[in-house]
Amino acid sequence: MATPLTNVMHTCRQVLAGMFSLIFLTVAVSLALLSAIDFVLAFRAAPAKELVSAINTAFISLATYELGVGIGKEYTSPDNGSEFYPAIRRNVTRFVSVACIALVLEALILVIKYSQLELAGNLYYPVAIVVGASVLLTALGLFIHLSRPCSGTACQRAFAGAADRQT
Repeated sequence: MATPLTNVMHTCRQVLAGMFSLIFLTVAVSLALLSAIDFVLAFRAAPAKELVSAINTAFISLATYELGVGIGKEYTSPDNGSEFYPAIRRNVTRFVSVACIALVLEALILVIKYSQLELAGNLYYPVAIVVGASVLLTALGLFIHLSRPCSGTACQRAFAGAADRQT
């Protein structure tokens, strides 16, 4: 039975999640418009740096959009305990994938910038970004592996083995 305090907390959660979702979606639309303007300007001037920067802004817009949609979907809908973990798994996968793409594109922009300025000694920064994106992608793979749904005989064997070790 829901108490009045529980109802108030649930309503506050839904209102705040809606507001944050709206904020993230507004930022995503703004970044998408900025990216479109950057695309037009890049095609007029034709340097590769501006084009890659516009693509990077588009990916940041996509990541922000995914975050806004994820918040809106997870926190404004009624509680459904059975769908909570698969939904979190989907949202984390989408968000981290887009973030990895944005990081790699940022490293590409830095490589182009440093090669144009003949600053080969500064290539440590893009390499560090790519290594960071690789670690993030590896952690995502580990998260997906460890959070996969358990079904079939493999789960029965795993649970039986765990029960045997406890006794």
